[in-house]
Amino acid sequence: MASSDRISRFSRLEIESEALTQARPEDTLKGESHYFEEAETFFRQGDYESALRFYAKVLEHNPSRAAAWSGQVRMLIELGEFPEARLWADKALERFPKDPELLAAKAVALSRLGDLRAALAYSDASFEEKGDTAYVWLARGDIMLARKEKRADACFERARLLSRKDWFVEWLISRVYFYYRHFAAALASVQSVLCAEAGRAQIWIHTGLCQQELGMTAVALASYQRAYELEPHQEKARVLYRSLKEAGWWNTLRARWGRWTTR
Repeated sequence: MASSDRISRFSRLEIESEALTQARPEDTLKGESHYFEEAETFFRQGDYESALRFYAKVLEHNPSRAAAWSGQVRMLIELGEFPEARLWADKALERFPKDPELLAAKAVALSRLGDLRAALAYSDASFEEKGDTAYVWLARGDIMLARKEKRADACFERARLLSRKDWFVEWLISRVYFYYRHFAAALASVQSVLCAEAGRAQIWIHTGLCQQELGMTAVALASYQRAYELEPHQEKARVLYRSLKEAGWWNTLRARWGRWTTR
């Protein structure tokens, strides 16, 4: 990401944060609910930038909505902005020091930054606050993978059960596996998502990424093509397809050149 984009994003969040000290009239509740639904929708679509903006809009209307604060932290983690996620988690925990999902989100941010001891402590704290939710267990699994512990799978299974096997939680599990380069497990998870959500472009893109990392070039190309067919405006699918196709062509050319020069 360009540095100007980074500055712009967090300058905007700081400005929006300053507005939180001013209470909004009760008649803005409808706006708050609308923005929260939009944020959740964008999250499920894999559009983390838009989700981040809409969670911020929720807090403009109601700074006491802890779920919007944790939503912001989670979006920053999804965007790979781990220091900022930790910073925003600290801001949120000043308001809600015992919120289990905020504690879990900070735990993940710390884990991604390499502070595994502190991450485990915050994860423990999330459970001490009776945080038996899918995300709290998802976060625990994230930390277990970072610690290279086999208990991660049990944590993810608990997250599945608490979410009643919601496809979205399974997709998030796949993304965590992918981050820690467990590509086979990531592919297995996302393929189960495709059984229920084959019409979502972002699922096909993620499937293609897993396949590509496993050297399954032909099926990865097909996955990217399917994503593009579902959403022709999906620039990411088009770029991934083209880059993989070109890489395959160059690899073939190099292999042929090698055979020619060794004759």
